[in-house]
Amino acid sequence: MQQGDVTSVSSTGAPRSAVLGVLGGGQLGRMMALAAANLGVRMKCLDPTPDAPAAVAAEHMEGHFRDAQAIEDFVKSKGVDVLTMEIEHINTDALMQAAKDVKVDIEPSPETIRVIQDKFAQKQHFAAAGVPLPEFRNIKCRGCMEATGKAFGYPFMLKAKRLAYDGKGNYVVKTEADIDAAAAALGGYEAGLYAEKFAPFVKELAVMVVRNRDGGVVSYPLVETIHKNNICHVTEAPADVPPAVQANARAVAEKAIACLSGAGIFGVEMFLLGDGTILLNEVAPRPHNSGHYTMDGCVTSQFENHVRAVLGWPLGETRLNAGCAIMLNLLGEADGDEGVRIAHETMAKAYTIPGAKVHWYGKDGMKVGRKVGHINIVANTREEARAKLAQLDAGGLASLQKTDAAYRVAAAAAGGAAGASGKPLVGIIMGSDSDLATMKAAAQVLEEFGVPLELTVVSAHRTPERMFEYARTAHERGLKAIIAGAGGAAHLPGMVAAMTPLPVIGVPVKPAGAHLDGLDALLSIVQMPKGVPVATVAIGNAANAGLLAIRVIAASDPKMLDKMLAYQNGMTETVLNKAAKLEEVGWAAYKM
Repeated sequence: MQQGDVTSVSSTGAPRSAVLGVLGGGQLGRMMALAAANLGVRMKCLDPTPDAPAAVAAEHMEGHFRDAQAIEDFVKSKGVDVLTMEIEHINTDALMQAAKDVKVDIEPSPETIRVIQDKFAQKQHFAAAGVPLPEFRNIKCRGCMEATGKAFGYPFMLKAKRLAYDGKGNYVVKTEADIDAAAAALGGYEAGLYAEKFAPFVKELAVMVVRNRDGGVVSYPLVETIHKNNICHVTEAPADVPPAVQANARAVAEKAIACLSGAGIFGVEMFLLGDGTILLNEVAPRPHNSGHYTMDGCVTSQFENHVRAVLGWPLGETRLNAGCAIMLNLLGEADGDEGVRIAHETMAKAYTIPGAKVHWYGKDGMKVGRKVGHINIVANTREEARAKLAQLDAGGLASLQKTDAAYRVAAAAAGGAAGASGKPLVGIIMGSDSDLATMKAAAQVLEEFGVPLELTVVSAHRTPERMFEYARTAHERGLKAIIAGAGGAAHLPGMVAAMTPLPVIGVPVKPAGAHLDGLDALLSIVQMPKGVPVATVAIGNAANAGLLAIRVIAASDPKMLDKMLAYQNGMTETVLNKAAKLEEVGWAAYKM
């Protein structure tokens, strides 16, 4: 048996001897080639640049990835078995012809690339699949722009349908007076334009999702992305948002990629609004800048998993291998030698920082804004990672802190508005304000899920008339569930349950100085007579009461059900990550 005939994977995947062809040989191709080499995979690339960065680890053929004849010659002359790409702006007609003429396997599929190339078609595709998006509409003329301004309000975004990336192809239309300049800046109406309602986001987020040949999808941790002059500057994993938001964002990303065809890694960019809403921005069908942190921060890098996916091999683990990973892009700060000097000064600092790793792309020349490398910072905690980032780029740290503050303010405002002027769905009551220390956990959970609530003091013993009125009118006011906390005799949950048709969830509270540690309250709440049910959680566990109330709502609310499912998936991954970490470092070295 020849060595080339031996495969280290199942018969369903490509053999180890398969040749992987890549359209494009830039920095993404370079990092993909290095990952492929580690797997023993032969990779070859097609790129018009004489000294393409990917040539450091891949056989390079000069030719343009949008030239149909060049693509066909590349596939035939290099013996390519599986063809993928590091850039989506390629000739899909040529891809389809190559698939037909030379029978090459193309991943992701040309159909998927074609959909993603046209951002308006991309939006239509995801909208049809039920993926949450900002409102959008086609723009064919000035009249369309005027109508959009009236429908969306100002400002709104005007975007080019094709060949747009790193902020290029976007224009903020602030007033009606900007219409003509906006259209001209993007090549005119005949170039293909669409409009998008402005999303008042507080954070920009991203998730890398890898899709196997069977259509299964696996996501990486949620990251926050910070942009500088519309180019990715810093990413932080995991994003500093509540677990429910993380789980929901990953669920949205996975839903988007599941409705595409073909295997590979996909970058999914999203907006986080102040009220916790997640909206998909756009998708890239390839390794992505927001996933560079995975090279040092995750068990399997995005580049290795892309190679595995397109070859049909088993996917690698996507979990973080540390508490936090930050990526700092090295962007050209000046043209020529001065830009090179500045970049190397930053790298020199990084070499002295434990947990920092430099990735240089080996590009010829330097110009302002050009991506020439990146630095990954891996640390046990977010605080430690950010402190190391500050040594390299204080502005990047300040940007992360700024979005953290903006999110906290917006989330608090959204929660307050929902409870005051919205229509509360859950009521939280307690016998005394001293119980708030326990009961606030229920409110926090409800706010994380975006459930409007009301919270007040209602004493069964000291304000019986108020309790009677509250319980009798709760369903008329639109409440779907009541969470009642009480300590000691703990009559409040049972008395309220006797007077309302709504489900009541009792929280046994341990009062300060209590001699029975809340056990009296627990026994009082659970010992209800037949016909007057009260759901009861563990002593002091108001968070579970909030989660149970959300499940009550989710039974008739599909969106809330999706959020709960996403939350449960997030818990599962958290446990698996902790178990894997414990098994990796051992019980003695494990840090809680």
